[in-house]
Amino acid sequence: MQPSDVERLALRYVERFATTRTRLSDYLKRKIRERGWAGDDPPDTEALAGRMAELGYVDDRAFAEARAGAMGRRGLGARRIGQALRHAGIESEDAEAIAPAIEADAEASAVAFARRRRIGPFSHEIADRPLREKQLAAMLRAGHALDLARKIVRMAPGESVEALLAPDRD
Repeated sequence: MQPSDVERLALRYVERFATTRTRLSDYLKRKIRERGWAGDDPPDTEALAGRMAELGYVDDRAFAEARAGAMGRRGLGARRIGQALRHAGIESEDAEAIAPAIEADAEASAVAFARRRRIGPFSHEIADRPLREKQLAAMLRAGHALDLARKIVRMAPGESVEALLAPDRD
């Protein structure tokens, strides 16, 4: 494997997948390890990933915004989204930049999760205590705040979630 091969691999990867600098670097390291390196010094994959970012082929913040939006629409909470972004190699400054948007969508994503799992106002019948505990645990594993999860789990079937999504009024 030659340096031009590594660059071709990087270009092929970024044209096919939305990615981060960290993921691209890890992918290139793995490919170099799998295919072998025919030289003295293997290439600096982090520098190559940085160059791809400079060229605009890799954008960590755009990746984080897209991933956070998709996860929020699926009903995952801020904690789970943060874990996924850290796992994807998003740096703290990019994660902090999109944190307000994630927090603003917290209620909507919790409601989406409850709707998908038929929890609280979306269930067909009133849940008994053990079932409510399981539902609360599921919402917490999905990354939702405890207070918000409790509110949703305690809601009666058919109850309107509009009050939950309305901004607080004093």
